[in-house]
Amino acid sequence: MAGLVKQVDAAVGKNKKSQLKAFVVVLSDDPDVDEPKLKALAKKLAVKNVPLTIFDGISGPPTYKINKGAETTVLMWKRGRVASNKGFEKGKLNKAALKAVAGDTKVLIQ
Repeated sequence: MAGLVKQVDAAVGKNKKSQLKAFVVVLSDDPDVDEPKLKALAKKLAVKNVPLTIFDGISGPPTYKINKGAETTVLMWKRGRVASNKGFEKGKLNKAALKAVAGDTKVLIQ
């Protein structure tokens, strides 16, 4: 997840004129345990452009339509509609997957 957060933070930073915005939501069964870890990650990565947040419950808000088999889901919206919904099983969020996600941001800034 750290690689994804770094890339998203960089993309938002590079596209401020296009008003690209992002946030990271960690779905957790124990937010009290995971929140300090998330804060430490933000500090370690020097995240400047993307808020990192916790949602209490691993299924997430119903409107997110989270893939239950995914360890990481990346949702992107444009004008209030989902433009991309990619779920990655454990261990599948690799360099190629990160590149595909980064490519999707181009659709958002057009």
